[in-house]
Amino acid sequence: MHKKKDLKIRVGISIGDLNGIGPEIILKTFSDKRMFEFCTPVVFGSTKVMSYYRKSLGLNIDIFGITRFYQMAPKRLNVLNLWKEVINIQMGVPDPVIGKYAVDSFKHAVQALKNGDIDVLVTAPINKKTVQSDEFDFPGHTDYLARELEGEALMMMISDEMKVALVTDHLPLRLVSTQISEKRIRSKVLTLLHSLQQDFNIEKGKIAVLGLNPHAGDDGLIGKEDKEIIRPTIEKLKDEGHFVFGPYAADGFFGTGAYRHFDAVLAMYHDQGLIPFKMSGFGKGVNFTAGLNKIRTSPDHGTAYELTGKGIADESSFREAVFAAIDIFKTRKENEELKAGQLQEPEENKQNIESDQADKDDLV
Repeated sequence: MHKKKDLKIRVGISIGDLNGIGPEIILKTFSDKRMFEFCTPVVFGSTKVMSYYRKSLGLNIDIFGITRFYQMAPKRLNVLNLWKEVINIQMGVPDPVIGKYAVDSFKHAVQALKNGDIDVLVTAPINKKTVQSDEFDFPGHTDYLARELEGEALMMMISDEMKVALVTDHLPLRLVSTQISEKRIRSKVLTLLHSLQQDFNIEKGKIAVLGLNPHAGDDGLIGKEDKEIIRPTIEKLKDEGHFVFGPYAADGFFGTGAYRHFDAVLAMYHDQGLIPFKMSGFGKGVNFTAGLNKIRTSPDHGTAYELTGKGIADESSFREAVFAAIDIFKTRKENEELKAGQLQEPEENKQNIESDQADKDDLV
């Protein structure tokens, strides 16, 4: 048994779709033993499933099964056993039965996050169709987290290149315009500004807001939303002292690289923001649910059934999701200590952060 003080930041991991690449990218990430210098991971799932993938992929990693959180061991890939039965794994095959296991893993992980049994949550990819049921009627992870945790959930994609947040996320395109309102845009902007400050130490964030319609509406010629809703909302926020600008036509904004002049971008809908984000470095970005009292990240890709079991899935984005969760957790903690007047001297703190970053760079 190990005391909590012996453990690094406790990273809870929901196993995702068992027929997808989730187990593989988890195993590959922690096959590098240097990862244990940054965190103590625990996978919510089954040692049988993880051992099956370890053997089929020929990976060399020690799997440590537990049934209680106090059994978590440092420098090991802990697996909290939720299921005793043998599960029929069919690599690369969408399966509603497997979807139930993904939901079970996710729900247990969220509960552990709420209880303080883990410090942060990293979610492996799920199939949004196979997880649907009367017990889980949500478009994805974010919507469930918004219900279970405190705060205003904001879907944000983060990378070294850019940060992109969304006014609407998993919503049919035909319904997007019905959700564009002053209240919603204001809420997302303020949540984004708070996240930049709390999670990334950007004190006065500069945000670019994209328009909804082509050419940002062309002064009302191509839709009225940009002129009548988005622009007036931005002007009010600017009058209140916030560095918020726009609305910008999305194509020219990304095409000219204007996003580089801002700390974050607020897009009106999913593809408007995520297509340019993923084109700038697919497989290196992280999905972060900002605005909540707990931290959750995930890789920037899906289940990738076509890659499952072939040993070629790239774990880079999952590894970045682990690092992002750890970094955000540390930043929040440091900010809390700063407010309480307990933070160590700035220069010493800076040296510690730079040392941690150098160690991470060695892993990339």
